Amino acid sequence: MTQNLLANHTTARVGGPATTWITVTTEDQLTRAVADTDAAGVPLLVVAGGSNLLVADEGFPGTVVQISTEGVEIIESTDHNVHIRVAAGHQWDDVVAWSVTQGLTGIEALSGIPGSTGATPVQNVGAYGADISQTLHSIRVWDRENHEIVELTGEDLDFGYRDSIIKRSIASSATNFHQASPRWIVLTVDLQLTKTGELAPVRYTQLARALNVELGASAPLQHIRQTVLGLRASKGMVLDPTDYDTWSTGSFFTNPIVPNDVAATLPDEAPRFAHHEAGNDADTIKLSAAWLIDHAGFHKGFGLNGESGTVEGRASLSTKHTLALTNRGSATTRDLIRIASLVRNGVAEKWGIRLVPEPVLIGVQLTD
Repeated sequence: MTQNLLANHTTARVGGPATTWITVTTEDQLTRAVADTDAAGVPLLVVAGGSNLLVADEGFPGTVVQISTEGVEIIESTDHNVHIRVAAGHQWDDVVAWSVTQGLTGIEALSGIPGSTGATPVQNVGAYGADISQTLHSIRVWDRENHEIVELTGEDLDFGYRDSIIKRSIASSATNFHQASPRWIVLTVDLQLTKTGELAPVRYTQLARALNVELGASAPLQHIRQTVLGLRASKGMVLDPTDYDTWSTGSFFTNPIVPNDVAATLPDEAPRFAHHEAGNDADTIKLSAAWLIDHAGFHKGFGLNGESGTVEGRASLSTKHTLALTNRGSATTRDLIRIASLVRNGVAEKWGIRLVPEPVLIGVQLTD
């Protein structure tokens, strides 16, 4: 039963057992396991790296299919670009590390992000001025409705901020276990990377400062990667089994995108960012969820000292970054949900802005 515990397969290290557990190492095994589970009418939960998943303490009443496929293949190489295909179960940071050693740019700012490659288009994973939509060529998926393998382009995926049509096909209801996984199960991810050799442009202010270069200037690829890893580690966002600040799902809340008139109600010092997400126009702006949380009174480590309504130190905000919700070694999913609910409700009361969870919640939901 230990093998079936979601806590052993998620970065937050919480979650109860699954009724059935299937590990697949080939694409054929993956499509067959998903098709057979659907044909049997059994709830399906697809797991790979488990970095963006929070499952109830009671577990999952159905079949978990764990994707352990691996491989990076060069599909086409021209004078300027390389088109690669990556298996869905391949660890994402290994792909980034490989691209840097090959002198290929486009994903170096996404170094250190935990989880599998197949999850990156589902969440439109991003950091430091880059997201997967900028380099994605296409993906191959198993369509659970039409029972076939199809190819989806970036346009088909209808990317948004940490969002895609795939993520939107997952049920938001805490009890709808039959829609715990999306309609489209990612098999492979195709990326278009650029041959720039040892240098790459820097497109994010914080990263440029850390590199001591002007925004838009170029820096050595390997130096960019190591700097990003350092920045992420300083926030507890690089996995370390000895550091409870990394026992999390990463950023628990997305940075809210709000109308300009809502942003105008905040103090002048509240960070505001332009954004390139789908549907962006001059009437909206992105805010810092971390700033909103901190300035609503929820500081780094909130929950560790037994603050009123918390869970006796079993779960807390990270001591390094207010966006991460952490398991201090003995937390349950219920503990994490309690802290997240306190923070979300406190931010709404203070600023009138309702934060949205980034991880997929299975069998649980935040409470008012």
